[in-house]
Amino acid sequence: MPNVQTFKATAHLQDGVRVVTNVRQFELIIDEPRSLGGTDTGMNPVEALLASLGACQSIVARVYAPKFDVRLEDFRVEVEGDLDLDGFFNRSEVRPGYSDIRYTFYVKTDSPAENVERFVQFLESKCPVGDTIANPVRLKLDRIVIEP
Repeated sequence: MPNVQTFKATAHLQDGVRVVTNVRQFELIIDEPRSLGGTDTGMNPVEALLASLGACQSIVARVYAPKFDVRLEDFRVEVEGDLDLDGFFNRSEVRPGYSDIRYTFYVKTDSPAENVERFVQFLESKCPVGDTIANPVRLKLDRIVIEP
């Protein structure tokens, strides 16, 4: 029997391109830098995606490290991605999303390298955000509600 849980978020457009997002009792401001028409009061959506990937990988690392006999003294992920802005600005037919995303794990541990390697392979296979980015997902507009 599947164990499916539905997660929800709300994004509410404010002045300009500033967006207030809410998930459960948490709020996150999403904006664009001034160079892209924003007021730079928060990370932009594609930066938030990179941060979400690094955070997800970090959480999976914390949860599963003991199962691979890896003692984490410190764990950090640096994530970067390449995005052709001509796709977003509709100046060419290139896709508007990331073409490449790269990340580096910084693992401070006294555990054997072979344990760390097995652990990292497992970690990469279990991160829900990484899986969502790497594999097609059914994305669809559910409905449009026109409010008076």
